[in-house]
Amino acid sequence: MPAHVRALPVPLDTRHVAGGPAVTTQLVPSILYTPSMSTLVCVPILVHDEQQARADAMAARNLGADLVEFRVDTFYERLVDESEEPWKPVLRVVRESELPCIVTCRPEWEGGSYIGPEEPRADLFERLLVEPERPRYIDVELDAFRRSPGLLGRLRAAKAGSSTGIMVSIHDFDGRPHNLSRLLLELRDLEIADVTKIAIRARSLRDNLELFEILRQADTPTIALGMGVFGTPSRVLAPRYNALLTFASLRDESATAPGQLTISELLTRHRFRSISRTTGLYGVIGWPVAHSMSPAVHSAGFEAVEHDAVYLPLPVAGDEDPESSYASFKASLTALIDDDHLDFRGASVTLPHKSNLVRLGIEMGWDVEPFARACNAANTLTRLEEQWHVTNTDAPAAVDLLEREIGPVRDKRVLVLGAGGVARAIVLELLRRGACIGLCNRSQDRANKLIEGASVGVRALQTQVPGSIERTTPTRFARAHALINCTPVGMVGGPDETGLPIPLEQLQRIEGLSLVQDTVYNPPETSLLKAAASLGLATLDGVEMFVAQACEQFRIWTGHKAPASLYETIVRESLASKD
Repeated sequence: MPAHVRALPVPLDTRHVAGGPAVTTQLVPSILYTPSMSTLVCVPILVHDEQQARADAMAARNLGADLVEFRVDTFYERLVDESEEPWKPVLRVVRESELPCIVTCRPEWEGGSYIGPEEPRADLFERLLVEPERPRYIDVELDAFRRSPGLLGRLRAAKAGSSTGIMVSIHDFDGRPHNLSRLLLELRDLEIADVTKIAIRARSLRDNLELFEILRQADTPTIALGMGVFGTPSRVLAPRYNALLTFASLRDESATAPGQLTISELLTRHRFRSISRTTGLYGVIGWPVAHSMSPAVHSAGFEAVEHDAVYLPLPVAGDEDPESSYASFKASLTALIDDDHLDFRGASVTLPHKSNLVRLGIEMGWDVEPFARACNAANTLTRLEEQWHVTNTDAPAAVDLLEREIGPVRDKRVLVLGAGGVARAIVLELLRRGACIGLCNRSQDRANKLIEGASVGVRALQTQVPGSIERTTPTRFARAHALINCTPVGMVGGPDETGLPIPLEQLQRIEGLSLVQDTVYNPPETSLLKAAASLGLATLDGVEMFVAQACEQFRIWTGHKAPASLYETIVRESLASKD
């Protein structure tokens, strides 16, 4: 057994002694379950044959797993059809496992793949309990006891004297069962569960909070997981709430439930072994957020300065209806903030919720920085001394980089492409620093609206030497020191991945142009930057802007200088691996 694997909790045997109270003893020597035990990492293995199962268990051990779950659904079904003693190959898999194991034969009616009769499954459970080659646990669904009334008696009899625990599980792949509390009471009344397992499809981040409360109230070993993209916190933060274990797949394609992380993601990116009751929570809020580089960089930053916190993707659904998106954002964020046991400390906020953060901050009476108010966009939320602070690190980062290359932008001419949220914030920052801006956008109405809002924002900021802005075209704005692309043209997954936001011949005609900056960071070298380089122009890619804004967030959250070179290396290597 690897050094990091602790003894697992074992079932208890309660016997009545004549003339005295019930005495609870362990059936085999081990460590009793206590709330202070470390949460284990279990790798599920879909068993196809014995050799493959053995190899996967060894691979899981080498990657740092504590135990494995052998999912024998189709394997055992095939054996039932082929053999009079179908349990024997399963017993061999258990005996030869490199790690302690759970054996699960999940029926189709509970989200598994076993479609055979129930009697052979009951036979398998009995054999796993009484044979010498015993797993650490068998997983039996709560609904199985309803469907097979005699199963409870059979397993109780087989369990007498057994060191194998019974995990009784509840699954719902559609959402939270409306009768979840009743199901938990029913499970408890069986009086056979050594471990309680609940796995539901999380429909929002708020579902995680109920699962955490179930863990907090548990007096026996419990597993409570949210499936799907909204359920990641329940998987990663399991140690904060003393869950018995969490599941992580060996590889992406071998996940046995929606939203299951790989063991490498869990242990490396999310630093699972360092999470304890005191670990704080940060994350990136947006829709979608699966593509975000923020969890990778900030997790590495926290580790570098030994900051006791974890950083997770925190998806909050958004759609084209602004009010619907705001309602979703408000409900999710306030739930995280109001949970007294979560220790939520802050977040990066990305599309489509940057303006929602400003709106909510004003509504809640938080400290919203003047610049974020003025541009109606913020990307950073921080709790400092029991007060929540809302800031924008995006635009200052972009303009700081620009000034690093061309010097102060005061009185310099900058052509900005786009009129969305990114452009709005960068334009306001440029105006605040005295730049002369030409705004180029296909929609005249959107451009005029941005110009009007920027002018109002500059007045609100009481800028001493504001710059100027006009709507233009690259041909009319014939002279500029720098060009900044704030459109999604050239972005992977965007409207035109290989296109140019400005024709090459127009770019070539801009007199005095020395630098082209792109806010797109995936890919780092967009078609625009390639074209600029071919003309001998200096370039700034979106990775530098992403890293700069992330470093400022890190400083605000931790009080430490961020490891900028590490951040940049992580982002560039990650993007390169996706090519």
